[in-house]
Formats: sequence, C-alpha cells, structure tokens
Amino acid sequence: MRAAFVAALVLCAPARAEGFRVEEVPSVTSVDPARLQPGTILFSDHGKDPLADPNTGLFRFEDWARERPVEKQLLSLYPAFVEPVVAVTAHGVTKQVKQKLHVYVVEARFLVPRPASAIDLKRYATLAFLERIDPAIKHKRIGPDDAMPFKVPELAASRLPDRRWCHPAGETLCIQSRYELEGKLPLGIRLANKLEEGGKKIAEFLEFQSELRVLPLAAIDQASLAKLTGLSTPVAGVLEQSIFDVNQVMQSGKFLAVIQPHPADPGKTVATAFLALAVKTSVFERKKQYENVPVLRNLVPAQVLAGKSSFNAGSSLSAGLPAFSRNRLKAIAEMLQRE
Repeated sequence: MRAAFVAALVLCAPARAEGFRVEEVPSVTSVDPARLQPGTILFSDHGKDPLADPNTGLFRFEDWARERPVEKQLLSLYPAFVEPVVAVTAHGVTKQVKQKLHVYVVEARFLVPRPASAIDLKRYATLAFLERIDPAIKHKRIGPDDAMPFKVPELAASRLPDRRWCHPAGETLCIQSRYELEGKLPLGIRLANKLEEGGKKIAEFLEFQSELRVLPLAAIDQASLAKLTGLSTPVAGVLEQSIFDVNQVMQSGKFLAVIQPHPADPGKTVATAFLALAVKTSVFERKKQYENVPVLRNLVPAQVLAGKSSFNAGSSLSAGLPAFSRNRLKAIAEMLQRE
C-alpha cells in the first residue's frame, strides 16, 4: 500500500507533452545516439532486468551497489551512502538493525534541437519551474535550518558528509513539497489504518524535502558521468534534485538531467535523465496483511507500485511509478524542446 506513495516523490509531475512518444529499450545508454529521433524519448525502468524483482521492477540496494557501482555512486543521495542503521523496538526491546532498501531506477534519453551551449539549466532550478510543472504539488522555499536531517538524529544517514543541505547560498534551492493523494487512495489509507490500531498511521499525503541545483562546473565528475551516460562528449551541464527527507515510504531519491553535445552534430544536444528512488523494503512486507482483507486486496504494494491496482488514479502522482515516470520525462523533454 505505502509503495503507492513513492510516485509522489518524483521531481516533476506530468505536463502536456503529447508531441513526444516513449520508446521502451533495455538500456538507453547502450543505444547509439545516431538512432535518436526528434519527438522520441528512449526509456527504461529496468522492469525486465534480471537483477530486478519481477513483481516490482526494483533492485535490492545491495545488488544494485555491487552490480552497478557507477549508478550507485552518482544516483545515491551521496556517493558513500549505504543502507542506514536504525533503532527498532519489538516486545519492549530496542536494537540497532540495518534498514534494507530497494531502488527504482529510471533512465531516459532524447534530443534537444540546439547546441548544449545554448541551454541554460539555471532557468529550471527555480520554484516557478516546479510550480508550472504540476499545480497539484504545493511547494515552498525552506532554509538550511529547516532541513530535517539536521533536526532529527534518526536522519543522520541523510546528511551530506562534506556540506549542509541548502548550502552554499545562491547556488541551491531547498524546497518543502506536499501532495495530497488522489482517487481512491485516501479511502484505502483510512481502511488500512483501521488494521493498524495502536500503530503508526499512514498519512493521506506525501510531504518531502529536497534540494534543487545546477552543479557547478567544478563539481562535475566528467569521467564518471561519461560512464553513466555512455557518451564521450563533454558534459555541458547537470541539473540535480536530491530528496533527503520523506514523511513515509522512502529513504531518499535522486534525479539527474545531463546534457552533452551530440557526438556527430554539435548543433544538437543529447539529454540523458536518471531517477533513483530508495524505497524501504519493509513496505513490501505488508503484503499478507492486505491480501487477507478483500476490499484491500488490490492495495498489495507490488501492484500499486507497478500501477496495476484499482486504487491507482489518473496520470500524475497517484498513477504508480511506471506511468508517472514516463509522464514526468515527457514533461521535461517538452519543456527543453520548446524553451
């Protein structure tokens, strides 16, 4: 059930981009850029990858870190991030345990019909940009002192090792975002909460904090990003959003949009986008509880996460990860193409 809310943690929600079509490929970074066509987004969320869970399309964090070290380095909250150790109390006894995670990974690629030098990513690192993308998500600017990892000791694993979130001033935008779940999901939450009397209640909204920034040129790891994108042309810019606090379901998230000159045509730009969401494995351990309640049978986390539940709604945040991530990438591609 709670995995349904993961969709709410994505940087951007769908905007109208009917001119683009999505072409599914096993991996966008292995496709020759010469195959890219205007108006087409190459897309993969690795749902059929042998490393992924066949029911959810997610990787176990430990498998992902071992088999995809470059992705883990660049798409984790920070390169040295590992599954955090948390305090768990059961039967009056508190002990320290590793919080297991699963990771949803998306990659996409599309053409922008102008040189990379003509694209100003700073125009997208604004609150106004986020507000234009999806009015259903309400945003407000926050400052360094509002960042929850520095206020809550239990969130120490979400602190950056080399600087504070929202620093340096003028180069980062920190945001608190809130999304009220749509369709039948709030009703499902109320029913699920009745099954957990005395336990922690599930919220009918997603609230999360994130940092949005354009990476300074000095912070761009050209060699590692070239490995990540599979392109040898210099990285001209990187737009990054890091989700470092979420009220439920998630541990963290990272979105990267990388722009590089087209290898065969410097008058065009190849944009490669990546999304990695770290979901708490405990979300999936609630399967049996919901399966045994007829009205909640379709709230099994794997179904909702995959967008295959009757509780999924619309084409935005409550639609499930596959539909939402595709719509989101269409929105970004359309905006870069038009502007």
